[in-house]
Amino acid sequence: MLRKGITASFGAAIHGLSPPQLTDGVINRSKRMMLDALGVGLMGTRTAVFNKALAYSQMFRSDERSSVWGKSELTLPPYYAAFVNGVAVHSMDFDDTWHPATHPSGAVLPALLALAETLPRRPSGLDLLLAFNVGIEVQGRLMRFSSEAYNIPERFHPPSVVGVMGSAAASAKLLGLSPAQCAHALAIAASSAGAPLANAATQTKPLHIGNAARKGLEAAQLAWLGLEGNPAILDNNCGFGVYYKDYSPSAMAVSASADFKWILEDQDVAFKRIPAHLGMHWVVDAALEARAKLENTAGNFDLSQIRQVTLRVPPSKYVDCPFPTTEHQARHSFQFNGSSALLDNEVTVSSFSRAQMNRPALKELLSKVEVETPEDNPPSFDKMYCEVEIETERGQSHVARCNTFYGHWRKPLSQEDLLDKFSVNASSVLCTEGVEGVIDVVGNIERVRECSVLSSYLRMTSGPEEQRYSTRSL
Repeated sequence: MLRKGITASFGAAIHGLSPPQLTDGVINRSKRMMLDALGVGLMGTRTAVFNKALAYSQMFRSDERSSVWGKSELTLPPYYAAFVNGVAVHSMDFDDTWHPATHPSGAVLPALLALAETLPRRPSGLDLLLAFNVGIEVQGRLMRFSSEAYNIPERFHPPSVVGVMGSAAASAKLLGLSPAQCAHALAIAASSAGAPLANAATQTKPLHIGNAARKGLEAAQLAWLGLEGNPAILDNNCGFGVYYKDYSPSAMAVSASADFKWILEDQDVAFKRIPAHLGMHWVVDAALEARAKLENTAGNFDLSQIRQVTLRVPPSKYVDCPFPTTEHQARHSFQFNGSSALLDNEVTVSSFSRAQMNRPALKELLSKVEVETPEDNPPSFDKMYCEVEIETERGQSHVARCNTFYGHWRKPLSQEDLLDKFSVNASSVLCTEGVEGVIDVVGNIERVRECSVLSSYLRMTSGPEEQRYSTRSL
């Protein structure tokens, strides 16, 4: 018997939410999230960190097997399929970002797809869609228990904390657990939560998403087997409250009617145009505008005529990296992304290659960059701005400011551009039939009889001669 309380309310909500409570707005937004996560995950299967995680995971065996995205013949035990696919999603920091700050989709979708392939009752697309939204909703609710969560993180990587809880909730929903079992799944998952922010800008950061997917799935299946945790894990400061300094939890109420209020309805996610930390999008857009202003005056961009570049950004130590030496550091460097945008008039997937990073011209420009953190620039993805000022040897100054980049929830990517991003990313791994199949299934997911058909398209790889590369996707 589960006593009444905040944790119990979450268990009841996870169990009780039903398809009629999904609104058109939530369905459309969550389908965009799913498609984007699959695209960046497919692209991520080409990375070194994914291949290391895959080599490790192939050491394990089980009777149940689940698909590895972008691998036509390869399967893994479900936990490890969830792990490597989650790693792939975040391997290039190309996945969606929510507010308060987390990467919501990568912790949930890999777990659900791995689980769906193993269930004797094949879940429908609508089952998948509902479970996905339950996992997203739980993350959103948990982050709203603290005002600290609204800022760019300082101590831990949020997906490692709320992501594992979202994965557990989503997996519990797809498994059809009872309210008490759903609550215990959250309690079990809480003991696998947490990863220090010191591992940002390293190859270990993508493991945070992979582990969240895997450990959340594991927690739900342990709860299904009868394992129990603290039934008040969300109620207590010594429970989930250990992660926040100002923890103030509230119940998750669900009525039998169809008027449930989803957080995703009011708070959209941001989709990235470049594979880098979200904060980099502000500095890139401002740098591109500042360069255009300089070219309008001088006629061209001449590095030798640049005396200094000043970046005015919010204070955040883990994205202040003056001279990055690895691709992961570069993805978390205001200086690198601003300089790349100024030098090349774009930032692409290939911008983070070793050859591009080691260019003498880029290093020269980096040496001219200064960073300022104005007091009116808060470390919040909802309130921050970036200003780029180029000062020339002739004493001219060209300033541009970005308050909201294209792709932010206030200025969302068009459906055409979102589909283009997916197609470019996915076609680096899948054949045309696979790319078009994923788009079709996700676009009609609420009407798909068996969601496992999605995994079949994710395995339709292309030969080298069919793979289509562009400067935007390398």
